[in-house]
Amino acid sequence: MISELNPNKMVKILHKELSYKLSGILFNVHNKLGRFCKHNQYCGAFEKLLNENRVKYKREIEVPIYFNDTKLTGNILDFLVEDLIILDVKCKKSITTKDYVQMKRYLRATGKELGIIVNFSEEKLKPKRILQDVKNNSDIIRN
Repeated sequence: MISELNPNKMVKILHKELSYKLSGILFNVHNKLGRFCKHNQYCGAFEKLLNENRVKYKREIEVPIYFNDTKLTGNILDFLVEDLIILDVKCKKSITTKDYVQMKRYLRATGKELGIIVNFSEEKLKPKRILQDVKNNSDIIRN
């Protein structure tokens, strides 16, 4: 189930301070590198700024799922920040449903509540926040 944000309701922002910090770092990378670099270049610049800002993270980690005691691999996260937020870096014309489904899979596999998809190829950077309601197992998209 996908829920829309109700403008008449007061909304608690999940991991607010860390989200704002990450947004600032992402905009910094985009402003300095522009929109025509490669995926690993954006990831390298983002990683450098995470280190400079003393933000804990793991890069390119595999997150398996299990089926009848069988470990199934194939989920590789670009970044897991402070063990709270999954960050997925893209460099393409636009974010697609496939990218959203991929993030949903990552959130379910890790049990995390918040993922951010960022597409550095866009002229204006617009990180997409994907929330996983772990209690109700539903999804919320917020721009």
